[in-house]
Amino acid sequence: MKFLTALLLLTAPVAHSFSTKATTAPVPHLNTDADGKTVDPLLIRAARGETTERVPVWMMRQAGRHIAEYRELCKKYPTFRERSEIPDVAVEVSLQPWRNYQTDGCILFSDILTPLPGMGVEFDIQEKVGPVVTPMRTWDDVNKMHLIDPATDIPFVAETLRTLREEVTPETAVLGFVGCPYTLATYLVEGKSSKEYLEIKKMAFQEPKLLHAILSNLAESLGEYALYQIENGAQLIQIFDSWAGHLSARDYDEFAAPYQKMILDKIKEKYPTVPTVIYIKHSGALIERMAATDVDVVSLDWTVDMAEGRERIAAGRAKAGLDGPGGVQGNLDPSILMGDFATIKDRAEEIMRKAGPTGHVMNLGHGIEAATPEENAAYFIETCRNFRHEQ
Repeated sequence: MKFLTALLLLTAPVAHSFSTKATTAPVPHLNTDADGKTVDPLLIRAARGETTERVPVWMMRQAGRHIAEYRELCKKYPTFRERSEIPDVAVEVSLQPWRNYQTDGCILFSDILTPLPGMGVEFDIQEKVGPVVTPMRTWDDVNKMHLIDPATDIPFVAETLRTLREEVTPETAVLGFVGCPYTLATYLVEGKSSKEYLEIKKMAFQEPKLLHAILSNLAESLGEYALYQIENGAQLIQIFDSWAGHLSARDYDEFAAPYQKMILDKIKEKYPTVPTVIYIKHSGALIERMAATDVDVVSLDWTVDMAEGRERIAAGRAKAGLDGPGGVQGNLDPSILMGDFATIKDRAEEIMRKAGPTGHVMNLGHGIEAATPEENAAYFIETCRNFRHEQ
């Protein structure tokens, strides 16, 4: 299959000749080895809160700009949407870090905005600018939104995920993800990336019912999108509410957490054994609130001490009446990968010791930087794979 993928890359059309509606049966959640035995990947077991033989590891944004193969691929497929929406290209990009570094997770190469056209919202991703959307600021704009039909609107996601499940080893977890309503709403209301988020905050305080309508519409479709990914091979779903860290605690409780929970509850109702992870950048003030959503794993950014973070996750779950201490992901500062090998090893092992042997998925505290040397990324993964907790 790997040789077939490489061959398809040479012949795949640049035009968006996407797949037709998928009608195949759901992909089993467990993997199967060469002997026909079922395999529960290491990363999935850790995300469920189990004590594992070693710490699983992957990196947010592991597929992309820091890899020379990816930059070469960009010459043939110059737009992000081509690279993420042509299945054979998206498969190749997703596999590059897994193949090069032996990460325990292989994440779908996509974008949090990918499902938007299926909701009636068009977007573009411009190089050096980022996502661009026609601003949504009136009830007329909101009324044009509709519920997504993933099999019709984004079938390329299913094809990519199904192929990844065929390509990776049984010990590897295939990871899916969705953006959260508040973060997607920032793009819809602002029209592009922002530093201050003044337009969406103005809407929150002047027309809160309008913002709640946008958030509710997004949550309904994003929940369906998450289920679609699971049914087509994703064994874990990470939800990203990257810009919710700009909210006060009160506004997080009103405009972010309820809509995160809508997605999580939909996943847990239909697929209770599929682990979920939440990540918010600059979320140090929100950890207990994140844990209270009943997400399985809280992904910490690098500004939080791992030992303190674990305590706060457990406290947040206990206060919400939830069982168990909860899992944790992270949280190496991505800039550490710019340092020497000794520093990478020291900092990574310190985090793993503080996290303990149960329910920890090692990762960065944010996405890997584009300027990161590939040999440093490889050494980080190797360090984590070789680490063992003292018995």
